[in-house]
Amino acid sequence: MLKREMKINLKSFIIWMSIILGLFLLIYLVVYSEFYSYICIANISVMEGTDKKIMRYSDEELQEFKAIILEKLAKAKENLETLTEAFANNASEASDTAPTFKVLEEGASIRSKEDNANLAARQQKFIKDLEAALIRIENKTYGVCRVTGKLIPKERLRIVPHATMSVEAKLMQNKK
Repeated sequence: MLKREMKINLKSFIIWMSIILGLFLLIYLVVYSEFYSYICIANISVMEGTDKKIMRYSDEELQEFKAIILEKLAKAKENLETLTEAFANNASEASDTAPTFKVLEEGASIRSKEDNANLAARQQKFIKDLEAALIRIENKTYGVCRVTGKLIPKERLRIVPHATMSVEAKLMQNKK
């Protein structure tokens, strides 16, 4: 009986240790990849055997992008406020229609609320992405593709200022 209990305890010990080691490995990979992609990516060697060169946009260019982002951020916050007000107003609407149309109106009202909630969620994500771009500007890593390490073209950043990948990297990602 004692040998059987020891075998069971040894098996459960091995299983638990495997799980714990797997979790540590997962945490290490997540932390390392985040660290690499957001902090260390600015150090890119130009050629083998040469000193490391920081490949990034100049401070003046970063200030230009910052102005674009702040403008888009203000508009995004305005839009979010409008969406939340519309959501709140839909909840307090009173209707004077006949009872036969009440079911249809309630369905449309629920659909409208769901649409507003989805739009608000997307707008909140957009705001979060713009704020993250501002942080990258402060860290001077803004405009560097997190996949290829190359500079993202200015034209792309002017259109999509929260971009973290070049078009090339985005296309590679979509192929997978």
